[in-house]
Amino acid sequence: MPDLIVVGFDTQDAADDVLLKLAKLQNEYLVDLEDAVVAIRDENGKLHLKQSLDLTAFGASSGLISGALWGGLVGLLLLNPLAGFTIGGLVGAGTGALSGSLADYGINDDFIRSLASTIPAQSSALFVLVRKAQPEKVLAELAGLKGLVLKTSLSPDAEQKLSKALSKTA
Repeated sequence: MPDLIVVGFDTQDAADDVLLKLAKLQNEYLVDLEDAVVAIRDENGKLHLKQSLDLTAFGASSGLISGALWGGLVGLLLLNPLAGFTIGGLVGAGTGALSGSLADYGINDDFIRSLASTIPAQSSALFVLVRKAQPEKVLAELAGLKGLVLKTSLSPDAEQKLSKALSKTA
C-alpha cells in the first residue's frame, strides 16, 4: 500500500525543487512515486496546484487512438474509412479529455485543497504518494531541505527519521 507524505516549505520554489530531486531518484530506481502534487500559495494568498500527471491530456490521447481505431473500422464497413477514422478520432479525443478532466487519480484533490489551504502565503507544500523506496538512500538525498512534515501515513519511527533528515543542516 502506498504511503502518503506531505511536507511544507518556507519558500514557493522549494516544493518544486524537491519534486525534481525525487524525479531524479525515481530515474535511479531509488523511489517509486504513484502521484505527486505541488501546492503553492502566492504572495496574495491564492493557492496554485501543479499535478504531476495531466489526466486531461492522457485521456485525450488515449481517446484519440481508440476513437480513430473504432471510427476507421466503422468507416470501413460504410466504405469510407478515412471519414470514420477522422470523426472517430475527434470524438474519442473529446470524450477522453472530458473523462480525464473528471477523473481523480492518486491523492484526493479535496484533501490536497483542504490541507494546502493551511499553508502560509509565499510558501509551498509537496504531496507525494510513494509506492516503495530505498529509505536510507532517499533520506540521505533529502537531508537538509528544511521542510516540515505536515501529514504522513508512515509509521511513527519512519516519520521521525524523515523529519530529522529534513531538518538537518546541510
